[in-house]
Amino acid sequence: MTALLEVEDLCVEFTTERGVVRAVDHVSFSIDRGDTLGIVGESGCGKTVTSLALLGLVPTPPGRIAGGQIRLDGTNLVGLGEKALRRIRGSRISLIFQEPMTALNPVFTIGNQMTDVIRLHEGLDRVAARERAAEMLAQVGIPIPTKRLDEYPHELSGGMRQRVMIAMALSCNPDVLVADEPTTALDVTTQAQVLEQIVKLQDRLGMAVILITHDLGVIAESCERALVMYCGRVIEDAATADLYRDPQHPYTRGLLNSIPRIREDRPQRLPVIPGTVPDLLHMPPGCRFATRCQRHQPICDSADPPLTAAGASQAACYFPGAQGDDHG
Repeated sequence: MTALLEVEDLCVEFTTERGVVRAVDHVSFSIDRGDTLGIVGESGCGKTVTSLALLGLVPTPPGRIAGGQIRLDGTNLVGLGEKALRRIRGSRISLIFQEPMTALNPVFTIGNQMTDVIRLHEGLDRVAARERAAEMLAQVGIPIPTKRLDEYPHELSGGMRQRVMIAMALSCNPDVLVADEPTTALDVTTQAQVLEQIVKLQDRLGMAVILITHDLGVIAESCERALVMYCGRVIEDAATADLYRDPQHPYTRGLLNSIPRIREDRPQRLPVIPGTVPDLLHMPPGCRFATRCQRHQPICDSADPPLTAAGASQAACYFPGAQGDDHG
């Protein structure tokens, strides 16, 4: 049986004044109903561009999907016309945007924005759509939902706006929910509440969830499997427990070691990954992490290592595991 969503060799490019930048480079993964996949990496690694590509939202121009396939229940979404994609967005696959204050229209009420989505995809009349919207707000933990429907985005707190985005994304019972940094700019307590709501609704609706974040703690708490991205490529793919117990790529190991730990016996100095991320316009000929890696050998400069089995994971590294004296 095929997976619900399959991404194969996805490439996304942007034309800039300096040249063509490949923001997503041969990314592949799959996810089935009820599963949770985390995509983690630092800013600029291609996480958000990957999420936009899944819904056909890469701005064209200057961007374009340069290669690969995105198959939803066997149907390739790459190359579909805008009319066909509009029928799929929101109904089959939904996106929680990174910043709800810019994703929500400030001049329309919450109710107007939610009912427009529901009426478009579900074919309900205005009264029934409003009832569905109120029901979804209640499901994500917003008190007095009928009152909130008549309020504008600026009248709600950051946590409330994020819950509205979740309710709107789930209002048509999608098969796949893509959550792009859903807890950004929220306090720790609200972060936990938002993630808890996503997990509860996933259990109830049986949907697949792709959680995109730079926070390794969010991945550990919410995801069964994780992809680590670096410079547009997946450099490690593993079950979350295996990723934390035995990271194979030195970059992953460095990320995990940079998490602060409480030590009462002595002050701690956080390890750092040396060097800087390479310019996407001038990538090194071999491994993209080679100039920052203490395991660097001549073979690392010859070709970009493929994603191959390493321990319980898949890693794009010629010397995976805990070999050598690295920052992991």
